[in-house]
Amino acid sequence: MEACMDFLDRLGLDLSLKILMYLEDPSDLVRVSSVSRSWRHFVIANGLCQQLCLRMFPQLSRVVGVIELKKCAVIEPTVGSSYSVELKDLEKDHRVYAFLAQVCTSFHVQECISRAICASSTDSYPGKRIENTLSPCRAFYWSSKGQSNPAVPEALIYELVSEFCIITEINICPFQAYFQYGSPIYSAKSVRFRMGYPRIRTGIRKALLDYSYPSADDKFIWTYTSQEFPMAQKSDMQKFKLPEPVLCVGGILQIELLGRAQRNQVDDLSYICMTFIQVVGRSLSPAFGVEILGPSGKFVLLQNKLVNFHDQPNEPVENAALLVRSSARDLRHIVKMLHGNVLEPIDGFE
Repeated sequence: MEACMDFLDRLGLDLSLKILMYLEDPSDLVRVSSVSRSWRHFVIANGLCQQLCLRMFPQLSRVVGVIELKKCAVIEPTVGSSYSVELKDLEKDHRVYAFLAQVCTSFHVQECISRAICASSTDSYPGKRIENTLSPCRAFYWSSKGQSNPAVPEALIYELVSEFCIITEINICPFQAYFQYGSPIYSAKSVRFRMGYPRIRTGIRKALLDYSYPSADDKFIWTYTSQEFPMAQKSDMQKFKLPEPVLCVGGILQIELLGRAQRNQVDDLSYICMTFIQVVGRSLSPAFGVEILGPSGKFVLLQNKLVNFHDQPNEPVENAALLVRSSARDLRHIVKMLHGNVLEPIDGFE
């Protein structure tokens, strides 16, 4: 025992931090803090779990404080030295960020769209509305209005399953009009993604009154904007994997469709049409939530201590309401076909 030494003491602060910051697995950092009291103090005092989370998700730089939600709020008396109060805050931050790092890498991957909110334009509403993009059935699709200028963009806005979730990829299937000559595909030339929250927190619908692209910047605060991804003019599901997983704070996703690749021969106007939109990621609710502090983009991180990590489901949870709605819509289409009714006219959009 006399020959044992603590390399954290021997190496000094800077070199010890540099070594421990190479750890990328949250469980490894938790194990480090369990080695001894001095190692635990080192991990907590230097906020290593918080730094790990910041490396994983730069969006956490907007956090101004963390709160542990308990069943009974207990107000602890503010007695003792300022050092002991600061240490308690550091320990709380350590617990919250250590749990957050574990949740971010352990919760199951799932479909993250809760509902469609609105589109920048819609042709033949409600028949070709944005809600159609939530069904994988190729008989239903969203269509923009026609434009003589093919450079005019469009945008689709969706509400995600929670205000605090991780998005890893977005999959888009353009619409192919088999009923038109040549079976054209109404794809966009490129796509870009934004994530954020509405400026008016009293309700998303109220925030979207008089919505028109690109005036969404007046209705929303975007905390993340992706690079521009090229789209292929194919009717297959096209997967757009984000360079790094993105922590969406606010639960709003905007898909910007840039450029029109196809012109309709009937009216000589350019359209963008999409069959199916899928967002893949992890919801961090109800284990975590956020309290957004106005237009600044800063927020308070809330941990719900009543949620047991091991009680989380191991398999993806389907959106039951979405499945029922999609199945009913698809069934109506099949019934129409069996009765000899054609859902869309053969010669064009109208």
